[in-house]
Amino acid sequence: MKMVSRTDIGKVRQVNEDRAAIHHELNGLSLAIVADGMGGHQAGDIASQMAIDIIESELRTIHWGMPVEDCKMALRQAIELANEKIYEFASGRENYHGMGTTVVAMIASQELLIIGHIGDSRAYKISGDAITQLTEDHSLVYELVKNGQITPEEADHHPRRNWITRALGTEPGVEVDLYEYAWREGETVLICSDGLSGLVDANEIWKIIRNNPELDTAAERLIARALDAGGDDNVTVVLLAHGHDANEEKG
Repeated sequence: MKMVSRTDIGKVRQVNEDRAAIHHELNGLSLAIVADGMGGHQAGDIASQMAIDIIESELRTIHWGMPVEDCKMALRQAIELANEKIYEFASGRENYHGMGTTVVAMIASQELLIIGHIGDSRAYKISGDAITQLTEDHSLVYELVKNGQITPEEADHHPRRNWITRALGTEPGVEVDLYEYAWREGETVLICSDGLSGLVDANEIWKIIRNNPELDTAAERLIARALDAGGDDNVTVVLLAHGHDANEEKG
C-alpha cells in the first residue's frame, strides 16, 4: 500500500488551517487523517493540529488482527477524546472560544477501511469506472439535499455550502460517524478537505486519479485543479492505493 499527502494554503487564506497525517505501517495497519480547522485568531490551525496529534497518539496501539469492533471503538474513543481536549482548551481561552475542526480518520487493512468522520471533509473510493463518496457531509446544504429542498448540483454553488452542522471541539460531546467498507487491490482511496471537494466535482476527481496512476502526480494534479478553480480555501489531499509495495510516506 502506498500513501501520499499534499496540502496548499490556496489563493485567498492567510493561514493554512488544514492538517494531515499518514502512517503506512502501524502494527500491520495503515492510518490516514485529514482535519480542516476553523476559528479566528489562528484557532483553526491549533484545533486541527490538536486533533491530528491526539488521534495519532491514541491509535498507536491498534494492530492487525484486532477484532473490527474493537478497532471501531478505538477510533471512536480517539476522536471523542480529541473533541474533549479541544473543547477544554478553547473554553479556557477567550480568543479561542468556538474553535473547531472537521476530521476524517481512516484505518486501513488489506481488506477493510474503517472511517471515523465529523464535518464536511470527505473520503472517496475510486474503483474501476466509479468514484464513490464514503462519508456524508455534516453541512447545511447536505441536509437541504437530503430533504429534497435543493438538488446536489444546486448544493455545489449554494452560498452557505461551507456551513457545517457538526464539528470536532465546538461542544462538550460529539457524535462520530463510523463507516466500514471492503476494498481490494487496484482501488484507491482519497481523503480531502472541502478546499478540493467544494471546487472540483467527483467526476473530475475520478478522471484525474484514473489518468495519473502515480500517487504523487495525482495528488499534485488534484491540488493544482483546485487552485485553477479559484483556490478560495486551503486544500489538502491524502491518497491511499491498494496493491502498492512502497513503504514511503510523503507530506
